Amino acid sequence: MTLTTMRAAAAISAAGLLLTLAACSTPATPSSSAPASSASAAASASADAGPCGGVKVIVDSGSLDQAAADTSACVEAASPILASAVLGKADVKIEGTAKYPTSFACRVNGVPAADFDIKHKGGTIREACDDKNTVSYWALWVKPANGDWAYAQEGLDSLKLNPGESLELLYTVDGEPAAPGA
Repeated sequence: MTLTTMRAAAAISAAGLLLTLAACSTPATPSSSAPASSASAAASASADAGPCGGVKVIVDSGSLDQAAADTSACVEAASPILASAVLGKADVKIEGTAKYPTSFACRVNGVPAADFDIKHKGGTIREACDDKNTVSYWALWVKPANGDWAYAQEGLDSLKLNPGESLELLYTVDGEPAAPGA
């Protein structure tokens, strides 16, 4: 199964689940319009200090090694919250893809920049956010409070997280890294 086929299957699955959940939930506002707050900055500074009572957010640019994207924050949450809202509260800026502007992340905090050469097994590519890049992408992962990382089965605009869970955006090139670290 190719990465394009897996992405398409995940998108179709997420869209179907989104339609099912839409009848039961209120729409979220896009995370890119969420204002930055001093609470977000304080949350980021204390995210690695210990357990997170809310939702822990991790952004890891992986082999791109782009510090502008990398962050870790603990976002306060007393009840289930949409991933897009969690990212907004963590002051993580998301640019979606052309076909899925609110479900998938093409750029996180501006990474990878449109003029950045992404090295992969077949050479280099630049991210155009046009849904044609099949070798590199921001993978979305979820970890229950006392569980293992699992690839998210929904998009940013429909995935609900519970207090105690963790959310990671991990940049993946040629299928590596295959999963977040501990």
